[in-house]
Amino acid sequence: MIVVQDVYKRYSTPKGPGPWVLKGVNITIPTRTNVGLIGRNGAGKSTLLRLIGGIDEPTRGQVERRCRVSWPMARGGGMQNAMTGRQNSKFVCRLYGHEEDMEERIAKIREFAGIGRAFEEPVGTYSAGMKSRLQFAMSLAFDFDVYISDEVTGAGDASFRKRAATAFRELVDRAGIIMVSHGEATLREFCTSGIFLNAGTATWFDDIADALDAYKESIAA
Repeated sequence: MIVVQDVYKRYSTPKGPGPWVLKGVNITIPTRTNVGLIGRNGAGKSTLLRLIGGIDEPTRGQVERRCRVSWPMARGGGMQNAMTGRQNSKFVCRLYGHEEDMEERIAKIREFAGIGRAFEEPVGTYSAGMKSRLQFAMSLAFDFDVYISDEVTGAGDASFRKRAATAFRELVDRAGIIMVSHGEATLREFCTSGIFLNAGTATWFDDIADALDAYKESIAA
């Protein structure tokens, strides 16, 4: 279970504190639930995803993770640019206590990412798409209770997107997913519930279709 309690978030700008991105968000996400974050551009979807993943902190309030949560897939953050893909993979294996089967996991990461020789080159030389593919592959190499994804199904070429979609279908059977995607078909395929973000607030819907309807109504209004 993930509990978001009275969370406010805004970022600093050269002119001082920026506007509130999130304002008093209270959401409880049950275990083994597949959730889509829905809203306009700038509504705070990626911000909330980063807070849930623990790579950003609320300005006020707290996020309580009562389960194992992955880092956001496909955004390329958290990797060391001076290190190669292999070295980054080794670092994460050690971080999660997988010294004994490290080589097996690294082989799976390399195969799934499909970036060829670049796996042995510094991540700082990668394109954004290559970073996304590597980080997605690294996420899949470890067991989490909840996987969080920011537009992962749009990363890479058609072959990679197909592999990513297949991987998500397998995850649905054994873990929860919290997903940001601008593709309605993707949200309907992988998510059962939805969180609609609008004007800094968040509304929970048990049915993803109802969350999508709320979003469409806000656009029409």
